[in-house]
Amino acid sequence: MKTPTAPMRSTVMLLALAAATSRGIANDWPQFRGPDGQGHAVASRLPTTWSESQNVRWKTPIAGLGWSSPVVVGDRIWMTTAIEESGSLGVVCLSPDSGKVLYDVEVFRADDLGRINAKNSHASPTPVVDGQYVFVHFGAHGTACLTRDGDIVWKTRLTYDQRHGPGGSPVVWGDLLIVSCDGTDVQYTVALDKQTGKVRWRADHPGLQAYSTPIVIDAGGQTQLITSGGEALIAYAPADGSELWRCRHGGHSVVPRPVSGDGLVYFCTGYWTPTLVAVRPDGTGDVTDSHVAFRLRHSIPHTPSPLLVQGRLYLISDQGVLTCADAETGKELWRERIGGGFSASPTLADGKIYLLDEDATMHVLAAGAEFEPLAENHLDGRALATPAFVGGAIYLRTDTHLYRIEAVGRPARPVIQAGATRRSGDGPTFRR
Repeated sequence: MKTPTAPMRSTVMLLALAAATSRGIANDWPQFRGPDGQGHAVASRLPTTWSESQNVRWKTPIAGLGWSSPVVVGDRIWMTTAIEESGSLGVVCLSPDSGKVLYDVEVFRADDLGRINAKNSHASPTPVVDGQYVFVHFGAHGTACLTRDGDIVWKTRLTYDQRHGPGGSPVVWGDLLIVSCDGTDVQYTVALDKQTGKVRWRADHPGLQAYSTPIVIDAGGQTQLITSGGEALIAYAPADGSELWRCRHGGHSVVPRPVSGDGLVYFCTGYWTPTLVAVRPDGTGDVTDSHVAFRLRHSIPHTPSPLLVQGRLYLISDQGVLTCADAETGKELWRERIGGGFSASPTLADGKIYLLDEDATMHVLAAGAEFEPLAENHLDGRALATPAFVGGAIYLRTDTHLYRIEAVGRPARPVIQAGATRRSGDGPTFRR
């Protein structure tokens, strides 16, 4: 039997994602970076061009500030936001059809939210939706479960010094909610019972702080929870938190989420000099010297996550340099500067690559082997949150508004929220 080439394996992965629409899995955007958590959207008929006066169905003002991505499941959009002046941390739910705010619930309140990095917010981790529940995480300020209607089921606090603010988003696996808590004082990954918020397991991994989101993959004949921490990438068994393998790297403040495909896991090493490392996930113990396939050291992102498309690896640096490399060998295919600062992660959607910069300009490229820019589309404000791509629409968050972008050919219809106020959520006391 012929072994598939790297492009063939990536194509199989994308076809499998597309086939998931028939099972109702990929029609939504339930977590950071979409259905598979790696920036692959099952969307079609997306617009290539838009502006404040074209192809915007609606735009809705959002109180406070948050760089969490919008998540979209069925007839609901959820985002987190922080009103720093009052110390209020909450969840905003909107209608995808109209953009109307359905509810705005305060989940936590603090007298002092603390200092954060200038590029961060107090509401940066993206919610994750599983069935009837919405899970939100505000770093050390608290983690909570809500119903679709905004009623709080449980709340808890995970203790660690997040230093530059909250970063990594939670993930759901089976009946567990899994969170990386890599502070400057302690570093651990924890799995909470989705129904109660109680700790099911905790894996400590002393090292340095990080702000990344884990992924769950099947490799080496087993399910693996891949966590990108300071000093090492670590794979755990998600059922009990036992360590499977680790790859040391020596970086810290790691933000990008790893991606996996073509028999490799690709991750970035954080500050100060970031490196992209490709490692084979079929080892045990310390695999640093035995399972690394290649390393890339030029124009590697500190913040945006990698994107893997049909045997090609796309990396957008924070300074706006886009690199395309062969995903099997690491050979650089091309490198181009496309703009200024970037924090949002790239997405493959409708056969195109969408890259959003911090000035709210979306750069659209053809998803081919050559560098082929298609459009640049600017909106008002700043944008550090990764957009969601659902059906024929793009849900794009700026520092002031949420936009629904689609091929409607008409100016934006602002949604005025008359008298909308944040209500306090009710729920059980904190579990520590």
